[in-house]
Amino acid sequence: MIPEAREVHLSRKDRKVLEACCRSPVTLQRDLKRARIVLLAADGRSTRSIAKEVGVQPRIVSLWRHRYADHGLEGLQDKPRPGKQPIYTKTTDKRILKLLDKPPPQGFARWTGPLLAEALGDVDVQYVWRFLRSHKIDLVARKSWCESNDPNFTAKAADVVGLYVAPPAKAIVLCVDEKPSIQALERAQG
Repeated sequence: MIPEAREVHLSRKDRKVLEACCRSPVTLQRDLKRARIVLLAADGRSTRSIAKEVGVQPRIVSLWRHRYADHGLEGLQDKPRPGKQPIYTKTTDKRILKLLDKPPPQGFARWTGPLLAEALGDVDVQYVWRFLRSHKIDLVARKSWCESNDPNFTAKAADVVGLYVAPPAKAIVLCVDEKPSIQALERAQG
């Protein structure tokens, strides 16, 4: 049984919005039908004639008449639907990004999906990989240089840089760089 039809009174502003919605080529069909229902109801048409013209059941016309009468234009939007809430939120995404800015744990050259999930503690490794793929984050190409785990690296690097900046008189500087990332590869294990 169809509930009693409610009168629909449109303000000029609401009428303009609904008419623009009907004219727009990008309006979703469901929104177009809702707008047409309310416009026809405001013109005094019966529920059955609106249903026939729009191509819906009379109970649908009645529903949108009531929703507009009670809530205005906001009533024409879908109500939140029940369902499973997402386990991981934007906060989780921010935690992943924040962790990527930190150096990996001792003994590792770079972050991996399982390592990130373990460090976060409450995030599944599959979600970590999905997040990284969706943001086009490549863990292997994260940095373009090798980081040494040698505790005396800074002093050694200063000596080498010093040779280039102020070379000794009549000195020959040879640079042999066969495997620059051997340390990083060794540390990447595990």
